Amino acid sequence: MASCLTLKKSNCKNCYKCIRHCPVKSIRFSGNQAHIIGNECILCGQCFVVCPQNAKQIVDEAEKVRVMIQSENPVYVSLAPSFIANYDGIGISGMRKALKKLGFAEVEETAIGATIVKTEYERLLREGNRDVLITSCCHSVNLLIQKYFPAELPYLADVLSPMQAHCENIKKRVPNAKVVFIGPCVSKKDEAEHYEGFADAVLTFEELTNWLEAEHITLEPEMDETKESRARFFPTNGGILKTMEPGICGYTYMSIDGVENCKEALHDIESGKIHKCFIEMSSCTGSCVGGPVMEKFHRSPIHDYMAVARYAGEKDFQVEQPDSLELKKVFEPIERRYGMPSESEITEILRKMGKTKPEDELNCGSCGYNTCREKAVAIYHGKAEISMCLPFLKEKAENFSGCIVNNTPNGLVVVNDVLEVQQINAAAQRILNLRSASDVLGDQVIRILDPTPFLKVLESRRTIKDQRVYLAEYKRYVEQTIVYDTTYRLMICILRDVTDEEAEREKKENISRQTVEIADKVVDKQMRIVQEIASLLGETAAETKIALTKLKESISDE
Repeated sequence: MASCLTLKKSNCKNCYKCIRHCPVKSIRFSGNQAHIIGNECILCGQCFVVCPQNAKQIVDEAEKVRVMIQSENPVYVSLAPSFIANYDGIGISGMRKALKKLGFAEVEETAIGATIVKTEYERLLREGNRDVLITSCCHSVNLLIQKYFPAELPYLADVLSPMQAHCENIKKRVPNAKVVFIGPCVSKKDEAEHYEGFADAVLTFEELTNWLEAEHITLEPEMDETKESRARFFPTNGGILKTMEPGICGYTYMSIDGVENCKEALHDIESGKIHKCFIEMSSCTGSCVGGPVMEKFHRSPIHDYMAVARYAGEKDFQVEQPDSLELKKVFEPIERRYGMPSESEITEILRKMGKTKPEDELNCGSCGYNTCREKAVAIYHGKAEISMCLPFLKEKAENFSGCIVNNTPNGLVVVNDVLEVQQINAAAQRILNLRSASDVLGDQVIRILDPTPFLKVLESRRTIKDQRVYLAEYKRYVEQTIVYDTTYRLMICILRDVTDEEAEREKKENISRQTVEIADKVVDKQMRIVQEIASLLGETAAETKIALTKLKESISDE
């Protein structure tokens, strides 16, 4: 089903914008990547329109059509009537000239098929067998009913779409022809794939534009007028109703556009609130001129409506009406139901999301689901992850970082690029003798610290690491590290209190100094003693020498 849409995983940034805009929540997230759930998707194209990273791509069939053109069979184009809004000032004759240059045999308006379809709608209304009749032109609406409102299938007109009716008409006139539908819709690719024998390929306006540019073919402004072209109103909101005979058998005509409005209308039908109504339903806001390709690249509601209105005629196309059996289309329910989790299972999932009390369920919708309980059910079905809850992640991150910041023994001071204090933790408050963080938050850092090293870091973008500083005002020694964060243009100052270490170091230095002084005194004293001994020894030796000399002389005289 969702094979018409592909995903460039590398571009998916886990922003959840697609799930927030998906009207049926048919997107699953795993591994921080979005995945389209085929059996739930209605191919409205909203995920394609809103994706900010262009991660969603519509499957390109241009090459398939090129190969088709090179075959022996003539290839016709069924051109959606919204083309006049997409290609300003280019009528069917101008489009025909350009498309024939690409190799197409002929170009016709899908509005011819629309005339056939509206005529069949009028026949069904005249029969009066249905209390409510819903148009089946929009394949996305058909899928919505088949998948999400199967009980309302009896109210869905069992009639071919204008695309199918026109393709059938062409192939009846040209039996060997191939037909390519070109329009603003994603779901038509799926319709062509699953209802074989009608359109052989489907191109979007974007694919056509790219092809024309690649072949250097310029669309020439050329308008044509014909009164027999009322069905050109089909791509506008209420356009089908404008082409129909009013008030058939007392039916009330109404037009509903946008998936959410269609869902509400189907709920009303389901509850029995609506009777004797013919309802034109379109999944796109503004109908086909608000199609996903046009909405993304060419969206101007008033201009587009006026372009269609000016181009449409007052009478129907002259076309042979087929037998009703040839126009019949069978719609069957498409199973997509999941088992519902129990209340205890939902409660447990909510607990894992940090939602233990009713007031914790913010129902903010940031994850893409309307309520936290819807999100819990999606998690149970494997369509979502707990990490998709942004308030939960934010609170978790803040609590975690706050726990680290507030419990680290080191002081932390965060300063912006104009030297204003942005954050200060409890350890820094203790080091700097502050009563509370509010005393300095928003003030210049000079109030508490020397700004000079901050200015150096700001200028050089280089970290100052483990710089020992004496904070005389606070009578503390700290090792100061200042780091510059280039992303947020902040400076983070880490203060490690080394006052006790410094006191211990000074104590050891004093002891060492005293020891050295004592040693010096002892050495001095010993040296004095040695000198005294030496002096005494010197005097004794002299006296002995004199005595011996005299004794020698005395002995010699004898």
